[in-house]
Amino acid sequence: QVQLVESGGGLVQPGGSLRLSCVVRSSFFRANAMGWYRQAPGKQRELVASSTSSGRTNYADFAKGRFTISGDNGKGTVYLQMDNLRPEDTAVYYCNADGKLYDTYADVVNERFRVRQLWGQGTPVTVSI
Repeated sequence: QVQLVESGGGLVQPGGSLRLSCVVRSSFFRANAMGWYRQAPGKQRELVASSTSSGRTNYADFAKGRFTISGDNGKGTVYLQMDNLRPEDTAVYYCNADGKLYDTYADVVNERFRVRQLWGQGTPVTVSI
């Protein structure tokens, strides 16, 4: 069973920093793109930042200059360094991965796969005094 496992959320004061981590727990998933979304209470889930296997990154306007996405899609890891956090950054942050899901090692060798989008369970971030 393939899973995205997140860590690093918590409580931080305004102006502080947090680093979120996410790892794909499976040998049968190859990520083409990974990223972070967030959902605040009463609001829709929104993109924070994403990165592709080719190294292209994309940031929401509110994240530019404060957040940095990094990691290795090939290894199934993605991180989000969040600096100068604000109370409005309070939300549950979700890891996301788009890629190829294989059933067996033979499928990996023969490139038989299903395209899948995966989500982590979410890690809460609270920015407050």
